[in-house]
Amino acid sequence: MVHMTSRVLTIGFDLDMTLIDSRPGIHACYQALSARTGTYIDADLTITRLGPPLAEELVNWFPPEEVEAVADLYREMYPTHAIAPTPAMAGAREAIAAVREAGGRAIVVTAKYEPNAKLHLSHLGIEPDAVIGGLWAEGKAEALREYDAGVYVGDHTGDVRGARAANALSVAVATGPCDADELREAGADVVLTDLTEFPSWLAGHTKAPL
Repeated sequence: MVHMTSRVLTIGFDLDMTLIDSRPGIHACYQALSARTGTYIDADLTITRLGPPLAEELVNWFPPEEVEAVADLYREMYPTHAIAPTPAMAGAREAIAAVREAGGRAIVVTAKYEPNAKLHLSHLGIEPDAVIGGLWAEGKAEALREYDAGVYVGDHTGDVRGARAANALSVAVATGPCDADELREAGADVVLTDLTEFPSWLAGHTKAPL
């Protein structure tokens, strides 16, 4: 039996600094982790370089052999300290709604620990069609290909690399640690100031001939 189905528009989104402003929550969690472990962590500095996996930040503050255990502790403490202070980014809800209104699916693909990513979205009332955590940069292509995502939206050059590795259109928002020029240089196909510009971009994109 042959199934004749047209490709469903599937758009992936990064989480931290794309859909959510995770700086206040992560700042609070690092301060709590510092107090708990007795190890100095410059929380102000950590939130200027969000995007890469947790271990890549922790290795700046802890000996390599302790990073795995400290990462587990951080993830355990995270719901208590980081969920409530974290707001949605401007335009985040409207961006997800725009995908749905276009008849598409919206998925979240993030380096964040998946249960905590889901807690953030639930707390904010943002309901994507799927949430896939624990993937960074080119690793994000695994989920983007699995869900047949044609577009990936993120704020980091690592997100651009993930989109390109999945042969998806890279839409970048200059709301994270990478500015518009860095995102363009990394190969982003589209650079938006923030997600408030996404619905009008999507409307043009879906009208364009395939």
